[in-house]
Parts: sequence; C-alpha cells; structure tokens
Amino acid sequence: MNNTRQPLTLTQAMNRAAALCSRSEQAPADVRDKLLKWGLTSSQAGQVLEQLTAQGFIDESRFARAYVNDRFAFNGWGRVKIAHQLRLKGIPADIINEAMTLIDEEEYRKRLIGLLQAKWRTVNGREPRAAWAAMMRFAASRGFEAGIAGDCVKQVTRLDAQDD
Repeated sequence: MNNTRQPLTLTQAMNRAAALCSRSEQAPADVRDKLLKWGLTSSQAGQVLEQLTAQGFIDESRFARAYVNDRFAFNGWGRVKIAHQLRLKGIPADIINEAMTLIDEEEYRKRLIGLLQAKWRTVNGREPRAAWAAMMRFAASRGFEAGIAGDCVKQVTRLDAQDD
C-alpha cells in the first residue's frame, strides 16, 4: 500500500491551520513548519501565515503570554528556560520581555522554594558542598537565575536546619 499523500491546497491548508490555531495558541514558526510538512511551498506558507495573523488566529504576543503562564504554572520552569524556548520559537525579545512581566516575583520564589524542598529530600545527608551544588544545578536546569536560586537554596537549607 502506498502512503504518499497529496499536498494540501492553499485553502485546505488555511482551514486546517486555522482549526489548529483555534484549539490552542501556536507560534508562527511552528505553524510554518506544519504548513511546509503539509506540502506547501515557502511562499504559500508565508501567505497562509499572513492571513492567519490578519484574521487574529496567530498573535505572537498572545502566544508568548500563554506560553509563559503555562510553562511556569504547569512545568515549574524559570525565566531563563522559558525565554530560551521562546527565542527558539522565533519570538522577538521585546515580546518575550513583556510576557515575562506576567510572572509574579513572590509566586516565582515560592515555586522555586517548593521545587527545592522536594529536591532537598533527595540530596540531604550528602557532604554540604555537594548538596549545595546539586541544588544549584537543579535550579539552573529548571531555568531559574543563579542569584534567586542561591537565595532560595539558603532559605530551604536553613529551614531544614531549624527543623532538627
């Protein structure tokens, strides 16, 4: 059986992409990749993207805000990792910076402390420098800034010391 598919027509691609964008926020680069995968040429994909943007199906700012909110709330990612992923998706720096302002500083620190408390249970008992390094690496892998991570690691280890 032959699995070769016919490329989509411009109208079919537009309808399919609009439906995709209606279900969830999409980055323009991701939609462009899908359009190319569906058999459109680069210029056709550009036309479809222009139409989707003009009709409000694609909005970089709206996508960035949703992405920041979701990755922070559900994945526990820090600003560094979120910004990096948005840059990989082709979102401009000014839009990324604007979207980052949505993260409440107090919630940001609380989230990191919660993550670090869970991690502390796995590293507690190690040599202090090794435990500290493991905690800092963990925070960095989640995309949290070193300064904030250092403050929060101190707070978590201090709380543990007080419990003894």
